[in-house]
Amino acid sequence: MVEIDKVTGLPKDLLDFGDITKESQKIKVTEMMRRFRKFMTIVSGLEDEKEAKRLGKELKRKLACGGTVKGTKIELQGKHSAKVKEILLANGYREELIDA
Repeated sequence: MVEIDKVTGLPKDLLDFGDITKESQKIKVTEMMRRFRKFMTIVSGLEDEKEAKRLGKELKRKLACGGTVKGTKIELQGKHSAKVKEILLANGYREELIDA
């Protein structure tokens, strides 16, 4: 059964704009050294906090590391910039807009 949006009356499948926003976001992946020679990977440039939380949870699970999400910025423990780029590409983000 197709779900209908109450406001527009259109099927909800047509109103999924998540893929459109993924194709236009400029994402920056940086690595920095913190105290005691510990590295941290920071993913910034995401527009939606809900998407950042979902992506942060997925990144932490796939990379087997700790981290946090602060607003639209994801902080991961360790050096993971290459792997983060691969995961972002698998999630539908465009390679030209990922600065790693």
